Amino acid sequence: MKNTTSNSNRAFTLIELLVVVSVLGVLVALLLPNLVSVRMRSRDAAKKQDLLQMKTALRMYYNDFQVYPANSGSGQILGCGSGTTACPNLDGSFAAGNSVYMKTMPDFDVFYYTQVDSGDSFLTMTLLENASDPDIAGSVSKCGVASPQAGYYYSCAD
Repeated sequence: MKNTTSNSNRAFTLIELLVVVSVLGVLVALLLPNLVSVRMRSRDAAKKQDLLQMKTALRMYYNDFQVYPANSGSGQILGCGSGTTACPNLDGSFAAGNSVYMKTMPDFDVFYYTQVDSGDSFLTMTLLENASDPDIAGSVSKCGVASPQAGYYYSCAD
């Protein structure tokens, strides 16, 4: 006797395929914003680390010259070359005289530097993508910024 069941009964139905596609769509919709958020926090962490390295370089400059570098009117560091040129140097470094403080200056989207207290201190700031980053409030209070700008992370001489 012949088997009367056909192979077509073993395939998925249209409704089963629609359910699977819907479930996958919901999972993607839930996971995609989290992945974007993780990448944003990663870039912000890199910016904070770059400011920490900049702080170390500025301290080394201070040890050599007993004053933090001056700033230009547009928020650049004037401490490269002979000590009065805007940083970075043509090779991208933060260097004055024979001393190299940073081989490559960080490439910030937004960065401001200000010499404070006639060269005895400094204040740097950069804009973070996550304006609600909890470290922002700590940087504002640590540096004593009277009127902070929203979304900016600050670094200063301790």
